[in-house]
Amino acid sequence: MRKIKKSFLVASIFLLGLPFEAWSQAPPAGTGLPLPRFVSIRSEEVNMRTGPGVRYPVDWVYHRKSMPVEVVNEFGTWRKVRDVRGGQGWIHQSMLSSRRTMVVTGQIRTIRKRADVKSPPLARVEPGAMGKLLQCPDGLGWCEVKIGDFKGWFRRVEFWGVYPKETLK
Repeated sequence: MRKIKKSFLVASIFLLGLPFEAWSQAPPAGTGLPLPRFVSIRSEEVNMRTGPGVRYPVDWVYHRKSMPVEVVNEFGTWRKVRDVRGGQGWIHQSMLSSRRTMVVTGQIRTIRKRADVKSPPLARVEPGAMGKLLQCPDGLGWCEVKIGDFKGWFRRVEFWGVYPKETLK
């Protein structure tokens, strides 16, 4: 009888130290999707929280629909994400889309007609501009993108939203 009371006391103390979301629901199941992975922001306004639940404070509010973010962890219906600047926090899965997007980094970049540095330029794009990722063929250091009315090719090192060896069809 004494062991049961001690065990109950230890379990109670342990549970009291956890956030409500951590012990009030069944253990979270992962999606089975690879981590890390890129997704995008689904809405014009999305809250990033300090923890996986609505009881955690909002740390940042995104105002850029379709901005790429990297999912680095999962807890139930919450995804821990990292943005292009390195900021991290938790976003509910309903606010994320599997649609692949990209954001131009560094300096002004040139969209090319083909996956070749000697290919004719189609447009010059400023850092922070976002677009859709169309494809990233295996073995190429290039990805086909669509930014505004321009559809062409960027080198992978010129934007954020795809991994160095990732194939996207």
